[in-house]
Amino acid sequence: MGANKIIKMKIRKTFFSLILILSGFHLLAQDSLLKSLNDSISAVPNNGYVTGTFKALYIVNMKTIEAPAAGALNVEIQHRFGTINTGAYNLWGLDFATLRLGLDYGITDRLSVGIGRSSYLETFDGYLKYKLLRQSESSMPVSVGLLGTSSYFTNHAPLGDNANISGSSRFNYTLQMLIARKFNSHFSLELTPTFIHYNMVTSPDQNNVFALCGGARMKISKRMAITAEYDYLFPNQLVSPLFPPSPPRTNSLSFGWDIETGGHVFQLVFTNSQSMIESQYIGQTAGTWGKGYIYFGFNISRNFNLKAHNKPKA
Repeated sequence: MGANKIIKMKIRKTFFSLILILSGFHLLAQDSLLKSLNDSISAVPNNGYVTGTFKALYIVNMKTIEAPAAGALNVEIQHRFGTINTGAYNLWGLDFATLRLGLDYGITDRLSVGIGRSSYLETFDGYLKYKLLRQSESSMPVSVGLLGTSSYFTNHAPLGDNANISGSSRFNYTLQMLIARKFNSHFSLELTPTFIHYNMVTSPDQNNVFALCGGARMKISKRMAITAEYDYLFPNQLVSPLFPPSPPRTNSLSFGWDIETGGHVFQLVFTNSQSMIESQYIGQTAGTWGKGYIYFGFNISRNFNLKAHNKPKA
């Protein structure tokens, strides 16, 4: 057995051990993720606010309007295997992996912060999210939030052989408005106008680009739902090949199957995007579903209450 295969096996054993540890860590996670998410928009009893628009912090790659309650920490594991068109030799992509580990924390019931590290281009990311408006039964038809993210890739040579990229050129920034509505107990929709600034692009690409992203969730049983999202990058903004000779850039299309299991939300996903960070999956997706550029993977969320929550008075 070669050294590379031994290393891969060790990495996988470590990864799945981490999943098992998180799955069994019930003493620090007494409340379910769903309860913690709902707490963040129902601190005042009988206020008419709509709760549980989405049951996780991510639709597939897109962040939802939801956030951890004040003092709650969410641990997010996002994993994507290789593309299925790599064939049987690579077990249709299962021999490869892209991983993002993230932490999301509720500063208040409306303000949350998050950080993450992705193996795609060895990228660090962080974000701030604030809820401006909350959907109510009487006066407000939608929930609205603002999301600002920043990412910094540390890969030595992401563009050809050029390893001498300055530190400032490695930053990308994203600003999004999250507009979400829960139509009924089974269906929710989110639209996200998006602005992205890339500090470094290849001519004739533009540094500032615009996109419109949308995602939806359809509940199919008490603990299961189907999700979908599409990220439309307006044309003629990013036209150069991403990493020659990679396929042309395309819009990201993703589907998911959500399973709620107590303190977890487990999501099986299919997407043509390898990355899970806004500036990358919106503007740097290459390859289409029709040609087999499909990444199978999963998201796992685990919530930990770091401080006690006051129960609302009846």
